[in-house]
Amino acid sequence: MSQAFAPVLAANGGGAIVNVLSVLSWLSLPAVATYSASKSAAWSLTNGLRQELRGQGTQVVGVHVAFMDTDMAKGAPGEKVQPDAVVEQTWEALEAGALEVLADPITRQVKQGLSAPQGVYLGEPQR
Repeated sequence: MSQAFAPVLAANGGGAIVNVLSVLSWLSLPAVATYSASKSAAWSLTNGLRQELRGQGTQVVGVHVAFMDTDMAKGAPGEKVQPDAVVEQTWEALEAGALEVLADPITRQVKQGLSAPQGVYLGEPQR
């Protein structure tokens, strides 16, 4: 889709592409390894597109969210961010020229944990 629309965006001065990703772009949990792998690939693609399309003035934003209050997450335990809150944060990011949206506390915590001495993506510390 991005390849198809990138020339149209360029012809109109740039525009933006928003990719909805997941906190699971950065870590994998039991029973969701293939989902995590696909979201990691989408995150990598988002980062590559950002580099590729920057020169034509196209902003590429990655939206990371843990649990959004949708049918897909209705059985998941814990707090869920409302879809309209994610949309609002995404609009704000677009207007500010930001590259990323960390839509909820879990996502912000995981992102911070990526650079910890025992990276959050490595799972439980070995003893």
